[in-house]
Amino acid sequence: MFQREREIITNTPYTDSFDFDEIKEFIRGADKELFISYKFKNSNQMLVQPRGGFPTYDKVFKLYDKFVEAGVDVLPLTIDSNTRLNDYEMAKKMLALSEESDENMLNGYPLINHGYRTTREMVTHFKTPISLRHGTPDARLLVEVALASGIFEIEGGPITYLLPYSKNFPLDKAFLYWKYVEKVCASYSELNEPINRESFGPLTATMQPPAIVIVIQILEMLLSLEEGVKSFSVSFAQNGSMLQDIVTSNVIKKLSRKYADMFGYSDAQIHLVYHQWMGAFPRDKSFSDSLITSSTVIASMVGADKIITKTRDEAFGIPTPEVNAMAVRNTKYTLQILRGIPKISDEAEEENLTQMVDDILEAVFNDRADTLWRKVLNSIKSGVIDIPFSPHIINASEAITVRDRDSNIRFYERGKIPISDRCLKFERSKVELGSDSLVEHIIKDISIML
Repeated sequence: MFQREREIITNTPYTDSFDFDEIKEFIRGADKELFISYKFKNSNQMLVQPRGGFPTYDKVFKLYDKFVEAGVDVLPLTIDSNTRLNDYEMAKKMLALSEESDENMLNGYPLINHGYRTTREMVTHFKTPISLRHGTPDARLLVEVALASGIFEIEGGPITYLLPYSKNFPLDKAFLYWKYVEKVCASYSELNEPINRESFGPLTATMQPPAIVIVIQILEMLLSLEEGVKSFSVSFAQNGSMLQDIVTSNVIKKLSRKYADMFGYSDAQIHLVYHQWMGAFPRDKSFSDSLITSSTVIASMVGADKIITKTRDEAFGIPTPEVNAMAVRNTKYTLQILRGIPKISDEAEEENLTQMVDDILEAVFNDRADTLWRKVLNSIKSGVIDIPFSPHIINASEAITVRDRDSNIRFYERGKIPISDRCLKFERSKVELGSDSLVEHIIKDISIML
């Protein structure tokens, strides 16, 4: 039944005709170096992954050449926005124009139009794990093509790739479409090393409270593991406070393992990914360099398994391959000289954050729906889960966050998020608005790195 569904999904004029038996044989015999799950198990150093992508095969190949020369651990494949919206016809036209004019008519690689047979040649040439970065609510066909190509890490999820990006896409459909993705990843994981799934922790990248980030990471992890996935990466982004990042990492690692074990997934590998600053970058490139270096130091302090880099040209548009490769070299150099960093913790902060996460998850699990994805759906509809600055019509948008005097992101209003009065009091006790109005305070908070 599921195989028939897969045959229907992959029967499209926009990509290669699928040979499932051949794909299975390819994955079964694929070099283990293509699997980030294998890298995680066999590396004692933080893996470095940049961002990047171009529409044409040749430009991506040259980009990968630069990255490999810089010592990259994981290569990115960023997908264009037409493919993200399942508009494969427009992606096909823009790819043809890009190839003809040598101009980038797409903001990423139209993987479906290139096809898995062509892309696989590039993937197997570099023998380096590739991470699929896309932002697609309905990624069923995209993920099928990616896995057939030899791309064995899939980012995203029904919450993290919908609520921060979309306004109207139906959330219930997103859950069902990602259930399909999890099943395919789990099925192929039985043939070789596990396919790694990675959630997108930055969300809207604007004033995200750590409790909500951690809740969503754990829920997407559980939704993935319940379909049979064995390797999963939770993630979050630098939020502007070194201490809060460290507290967040301590809590997310502890609670991810706790809830995976609680639900019977003690055999699952769980990894931590840290994104360098995802908000607005300064236009002064020396400041950008400092921001990237500080992000790398924090990543080392939080004990991340992988760091995703930015570049000094972030404020000016898509970076050149040379600038992107330079960011990789600088990050790897910084990591190399960071030795013996002490472990830091803040007991009161960790206790408060843990309590908030547990309270929200308890409310989600106590929903009367009969499946986890329906419980999560109902919790988003009711405002139990509320993502600040999400554009989606289903998001409650009642929770308000501000920074305290030490730049920690705090709940100022909880909306319908079920955190206790005690936790809210702890959060608000740290906040001083001063002479600013709440709106003025938030605007300054958003622009903290400028």
